[in-house]
Amino acid sequence: MNRLRLLRPFGGLLLASGCATPGFDAARESTALLARDAEWAGVASEGKDIDRIVSYWTDDAVIVPQGQPTAEGKPAIRSFVAASLQVPGFKIHWVSDQVTFSPDGKLAYLRGTNETTVTGPNGTPIKMPGRAVTIWRKDADGVWRCVVDIFNDPPAPALAPPPAATK
Repeated sequence: MNRLRLLRPFGGLLLASGCATPGFDAARESTALLARDAEWAGVASEGKDIDRIVSYWTDDAVIVPQGQPTAEGKPAIRSFVAASLQVPGFKIHWVSDQVTFSPDGKLAYLRGTNETTVTGPNGTPIKMPGRAVTIWRKDADGVWRCVVDIFNDPPAPALAPPPAATK
């Protein structure tokens, strides 16, 4: 029985060793998946081609955006993307930096950070940081596509402790 045995650091990536799929090369697949994710981030930040943006998700994908309804399936995701691109000044960019594979190498999850920009009430850009987890599946055609996309705000900065009382 070949199971996932451990996670080893590899640069900034986490790679699963002991994957059951014969010929699975975690380092090569990590590089390919991070490149595909970076390509998608570039396409999304251009914000010009809705169909191309949506093509990075699977047909059965689910998006779980913070404070908004879940979008399930390509038609709902396409509507979500189209509505996002209509927001004045909308722009998004993200960077994923960690990859973890399932034991069979057919699924992976990525953690990353993002920044969304919109136009504020006084016309100046408002930049909102975020964080995300995406789950990717390698489809039958050998292409990695996002099947689950969850994003939310980072934690609030820690408050400074109150000044010590003096006697």
